[in-house]
Amino acid sequence: MSEITELLSKLTLSPIDESKLSTEELALKSQWETLSNTELDLTSLNDSLRSKTYIVGNSPSSADLTVFKKVFPTALSWKSTEELAKYRHIIRWIDFVQNTLVSLPAEQQLKIENYDVEVPREIKEKKAKKDEAAAPTPAATAAPVAADKKDNSGKKQGPPAGVKKELTPEQLAAQKAKADAKKAAKAAAAAKQAAAVVPPNPSMIDLRVGFIQKAVKHPDADALYVSTIDMGDEEGPRTVCSGLVKHIPIEEMQERYVIVVANLKPVTMRGIKSCAMVLCASKDEHVEFVNPPAGSKPGDKIFFEGFDGTPEKVLNPKKKIWETVQPHFTSTENLEIVYQQEGKPDAKLVNKKGELCKNSTFVNADIR
Repeated sequence: MSEITELLSKLTLSPIDESKLSTEELALKSQWETLSNTELDLTSLNDSLRSKTYIVGNSPSSADLTVFKKVFPTALSWKSTEELAKYRHIIRWIDFVQNTLVSLPAEQQLKIENYDVEVPREIKEKKAKKDEAAAPTPAATAAPVAADKKDNSGKKQGPPAGVKKELTPEQLAAQKAKADAKKAAKAAAAAKQAAAVVPPNPSMIDLRVGFIQKAVKHPDADALYVSTIDMGDEEGPRTVCSGLVKHIPIEEMQERYVIVVANLKPVTMRGIKSCAMVLCASKDEHVEFVNPPAGSKPGDKIFFEGFDGTPEKVLNPKKKIWETVQPHFTSTENLEIVYQQEGKPDAKLVNKKGELCKNSTFVNADIR
């Protein structure tokens, strides 16, 4: 396996053009490259590749090489029918990458013929359709009874079958008022829904100052730290997993102030639930913290100028808010963290006092 690891470390990607990648594809590229620094969720990767040729969609990117290097050694160990069925889309993607995007010697490639077994057919569950309406009862379909005549009990009956009872002017007015009210309520609901659709922007992200009380290595993941971070929550400190073991010594993880993304959806990393993310600057495979202003306290709000709004309680992964906004974060020559928008001045990352947040050494860094 050490031979494979050394071989993968030397792999390079065939020339590709990433300039035509969409904003969403760039966000997916960044997301998968970040996840590759930790323990990848192979089930999520397999589901993602179900309808894709490459990691980000129909176009190749550097994420294909990054994820390939991460997954390939593990794929070599898949032998059982259950594993082949579970990861069939990853296997198909590996075979495509090893024959098109990278130059992997034939004797070192994943031998697809070794996987030529009867794999159970993939079945997608379909939700049973509900009956739009229950079958009418005999009573509901029976002809109306005349309203102007009395039956043997002395009660009034409805009009004969096929005869429509004429409504009084008051009843007609009431019907019209009811219809108008229903129409107005529907229009108001549509307007409210339209107003709620706001394009992803930095104000939706809950950036705060956090204080790392203690950090230890994850017991089941060599690349992860498990930190206890005070973010000013009434419930107390949160547990946060960070893939920083290869980049930051554990001594530098103790009792220090950082900036955290506090409203990402919690994820479980090798058995430990992570409830936030530490904001870092990276460049050329080197990583350092984004530093809050001096004198900060846990829970202090951090935001980009012009985007001091109310953050989402929890970022909905389906809306791709973080994935859309994060690629526009970077650092200037003065090491100031900014949000860049085409045709607009850079928005600086500040606190309520207007004090700046900076990283330590990287210019034009990737901030995530």
